Amino acid sequence: MIMSFTIRKAKKEDMPQVLALINQLAHFEKEPDAVIITVDNLQKDGFGEYPAFFCFVAEIDSNIEGIALGYNRYSTWKGKAIHLEDLIVNETMRGTGLGTALLDEIVKYGHELGVKRITWEVLDWNEPAINFYKQKGAAIKEEWRVVHMDEQSIKNYISKL
Repeated sequence: MIMSFTIRKAKKEDMPQVLALINQLAHFEKEPDAVIITVDNLQKDGFGEYPAFFCFVAEIDSNIEGIALGYNRYSTWKGKAIHLEDLIVNETMRGTGLGTALLDEIVKYGHELGVKRITWEVLDWNEPAINFYKQKGAAIKEEWRVVHMDEQSIKNYISKL
């Protein structure tokens, strides 16, 4: 069901609605208390002199119903790359074409930048997302493991130096 929507670059004033979608995703991914960023963080980090991320929004009647948030990376093997941190569509709007439109925008953006690769992660239990990405031609690299050091792990590491 395709409807009338606009895909555009996010603006600073969009960040309250962006954060609401981030929190919705955290609930969906069974980590409702994991989000610690604030609207202020998003506004400072995404719209300062050196933005830490870029974001596209899907807007319907002045409501942001989806986002694609990413950042620049560099591959030692390939060169310029981007990382798609999150592609989020409001639960009530899934299946409407917003996810495809947001992914299209990320791929076009990466192409314009001349990147050699676009990467992102998907939870192994999120079959609808896995199928969506496979249908779009993405390869799921199941032999790779995501490695994280959270803030406490970083502090622990530094304390041992």
